[in-house]
Amino acid sequence: MFLIKEMPFDERPRERLIKKGVSSLSNAELLAILLRSGSRDKSVISLSKDVLYQLNLIQDLKKLTITELMNVKGIKEAKATTIIAAIELGRRLNDVVRSETEDIRSAHDIYYSMIDLKDREQENFYCILLNSKMQIITKELIYIGTVNQISIHPREVFKSAIKNNAVTIILVHNHPSGDPSPSKADIEATKILNKAAEVINIDILDHVIIGNNRFYSFTEQKIFSV
Repeated sequence: MFLIKEMPFDERPRERLIKKGVSSLSNAELLAILLRSGSRDKSVISLSKDVLYQLNLIQDLKKLTITELMNVKGIKEAKATTIIAAIELGRRLNDVVRSETEDIRSAHDIYYSMIDLKDREQENFYCILLNSKMQIITKELIYIGTVNQISIHPREVFKSAIKNNAVTIILVHNHPSGDPSPSKADIEATKILNKAAEVINIDILDHVIIGNNRFYSFTEQKIFSV
């Protein structure tokens, strides 16, 4: 098995990162640091390139599943889960950075704030917490459901809102089919959550469903008034 430490010192990604900075490394070298070692017949850099060759664009890396990664010869469960975990950590950090500077004024703002959801293969239900200035406090992932169904309970939705002293919340989830039109279950769940919000005096500004390059806003369609 080829290890990073067996490479010439000046070519080792880890040492180059320390000496020249992380921005000096190629995509393959960054991935090699995560993989740590190659396979029996390939260096870690070659193995990293094999993973990247599966992609059209580097951003497609976030769409790969553990199974797809393990289809690459030399990538087993430990390496695959390390890559998936690193991608998810990066995504969460990016959400925090964006949240610190984002103001929400319209359904379009919500859509572009959560546009990454359009690439998810399962439904993800988020609660965006806002302060009195309509600035994002945090984006809370409440549920990851199946493609066809999500179970939503008011207790889980409002627990974080109360804890973080949110004044207003926005509900957001995606439809992996690409069609953002609400199902009957979406409409009923939204009505139930809206009634709960009235009881605890936290406004629901909107419920936005993210589809493929389009979205559906419950507020714009006046669903809350039904």
